[in-house]
Parts: sequence; C-alpha cells; structure tokens
Amino acid sequence: MPALPTSLAAVLHGPKDLRLESRSLWAPGPGQCQLDVKATGLCGSDLHYYIAGRNGDFAIRSPLVLGHESSGIITALGPGVATQYPHLRVGMRVAVECGIPCRSLNSDGSQRTGKDACKHCSNSRYNLCKNLRFCSSAKTFPHRDGMLQQTINHEAWCLHPIPDSLSYSQAALTEPLSVLLHASRRAGICPPSSYPSLVLVFGVGAIGLIACALAQELGAERVCAVDINNDRLAFAAREGFTHGEGTGTYCLPLPSKTGATTLTDPNPKEPENIRRAKENAANALAIFNEPDGFDVVFECTGAEGCVLMSVFCATLGARIALVGMGNPVVSSFPISAAATREVDLIGSFRYADTYNEAVELLSGSKLAARTNGDSSGFDKHADFSQKLSKLVTHRYPLSKTKEAFELLARGRDENGGMVLKVVIES
Repeated sequence: MPALPTSLAAVLHGPKDLRLESRSLWAPGPGQCQLDVKATGLCGSDLHYYIAGRNGDFAIRSPLVLGHESSGIITALGPGVATQYPHLRVGMRVAVECGIPCRSLNSDGSQRTGKDACKHCSNSRYNLCKNLRFCSSAKTFPHRDGMLQQTINHEAWCLHPIPDSLSYSQAALTEPLSVLLHASRRAGICPPSSYPSLVLVFGVGAIGLIACALAQELGAERVCAVDINNDRLAFAAREGFTHGEGTGTYCLPLPSKTGATTLTDPNPKEPENIRRAKENAANALAIFNEPDGFDVVFECTGAEGCVLMSVFCATLGARIALVGMGNPVVSSFPISAAATREVDLIGSFRYADTYNEAVELLSGSKLAARTNGDSSGFDKHADFSQKLSKLVTHRYPLSKTKEAFELLARGRDENGGMVLKVVIES
C-alpha cells in the first residue's frame, strides 16, 4: 500500500511550544476541497494562544494548528463538489472562510425542519450557531485545526473565488475585513445611508485601521481614532485612515499611579474608572472639536477604559459596536448615561455572509458608489484596497512561524519598524 502524502504544519502544543510537524494528508471528503494554503495572517487571538496557550476562557486541550485569515488554491475536489458547487474547480484561487456552522443539516446532509432546525443558520446568522466549529479556536473539543499548514481539506461552500488581480496576502485580509463588515451592518452604516456619520474608532491595530478605512468607504463624514500608541496613531493620520490633520487622533494617557483626576467638582460617589473615562472623553472630544460626540463608535480594544470612554464619546442616539475581545468583566458601567442618552451597545461576533462582499471591496469594487448608484463615489473611494494592503508589514515562510509570532508579540522589528499585520506565505 503506497504511503500517504504529507503536509507540513505549525502545531501549538502549549504556551510558546510551537513545532513544525509532518502530517498525513488524506483525500478530501464529500463536499470538501483540498487546497494549498498560500497566505495566512496572524490574528490577535492566535497570539493569545501562542503566548498563554489560551484565548480568554478557551484553553487548548490538545495540539492545535492556529491561523484563520487565509487564502489558497484548490488542488482537488471531493465527491459531489463538482455537481453541488459547479463554480469551483481545480486551480481556482480562493479566500477561505474558517467558521463551520451546522447549516441546519442532519448528518446525512438532509435539511432539518421545525423544532429541529437551527434558527441561527436558518436566519443568516450562522456565526451564532451553537454547533459552529471555528478553525484555530479551542472553544470546541476536539479542536478544529487552522490554516498554518501547507495543504488542508476544507468545506467547499466556505471557499470564495478571488480574482487574479488580488494577491494571496491581500485575500487573507478578507477575514478581518469581514469582521468589520459585520460590525458595520450591526451598527447600521452598511449598506451606506444618506445620513453622514461621524465615526470614532478605539484602537488602531489592524482591526481598528480596517474599521477606519471601511467607515470612509461607506461614506462617513469624518473618522477619528483613539489609541495609547502614538506611532500607530501617526501611521493612521499619515496614511489617511483618519480625518483632520493633527485633530483626527487622540493618544490616550495611561492612568496615573495616584489615580488623581482633573475633573472639576467630581462626584465623590462616582467610581474612579467612570470619572477617568469622562475626563478622557472630554479631552478627546475637545481635540477632535466634536463637542456633541460621534454617531457611531467602533470599540476595537476590549479594554475597560476604552469601553467606558466610548459611552461618553457617543452622541445622543449613537451606536457603539463592541468589536474588541478584551476584559470579560467591566467593574462598573455608566448605565444611566447610556440609557438616558439612548446610546445602543451592540455586540458583534465574527461575521455571516460577508466574504463575497469583502472580496469585491479588496478587488477594487466601490461599495459606497455601487450601493448609492452614484458614480461620483468611484474617485473618492478608489484607494480602499491599496490602503488596506499597507497593513501587511511583515511576511514569513511557514518554517519561520515561531519567529513570526515572536515578532508580533514584540510589536517592533529589528530595525525598530512598527508591526501591524504579519502574514505567513508559502
């Protein structure tokens, strides 16, 4: 019996215990394609797993392959794919969606009905499917391996064709862009409305910068950003991710050791973290010259101080999209301020039915112009794809995945260069 072919994979066994391993490669199963993985972006959740062996409450219980921001090329079709998915073929370049919901299907592929149906998959919210398995996540067990490997078998319906004009590393940005497309839908600015929005983004890592760029693409009147890193804020301003030279960014000061506040006439019963959030919000709004606050806020840090501050930076009737995954608990929250000003806090988790739209955007399609039917938007939004391409600052081969994670953890390369998005290429 001939030996099975093998595929090289970067496998995490524990905190910082990443090993290159050769694994047997089986033929794709029914409804699957086999593909060579060409590019995989490293995400913040991947970094948490690498550093600590866990991401929040999800700890690895067996060796796990990380990576879920990927693109590749189809090398084989499993049984039934050619008939069920005639648009897919060997040699096709694709972006890879890594969340595998139940799709309200039985084990034999038949559709579940009535009380047995999955209401989330049936209502195009499959990101909330209770039986969803996500490649590279330790939430479910046995874990489903991610994309940091040479070759993988994957569900055909999760493969989205990309044009030749889109590089593999650009196509790997489809996943984080999908996160923000979904959040923008939840926040009510996608598809674009005729009402010009003032948008504020907390955190200008890769996700926050994509939030800035997408808000501009969707026709926001102005986009501003808050972070604790001056270099990232300078990058955001220099590369046009924010509006207002010198007034479109605010560097959040770290809390003083004494916890002192400069607010006049503070409420002695008010928790310190609330007082500090109010003060920082007032300072930021003064810098932005937006005294009434912002219509839409994307909170991309998950940090308690930024979550609290977002409430006080929001205008009356605003929406705050909670994108960042940070502290699981906030010690105190300004419920009254949010309620009386009708500020909506909107949860946003991954994405559903966003990939094709993300591919179009990255390929140069102009979402705002297309949706509004206004050809004048094409010039205004022509640089969206090029702008996002600037986020890929470093590239490594699969054999140097451990070095790539160490670079991402440091945040600076050997030349002092800023690290935003690291991509593993093959």
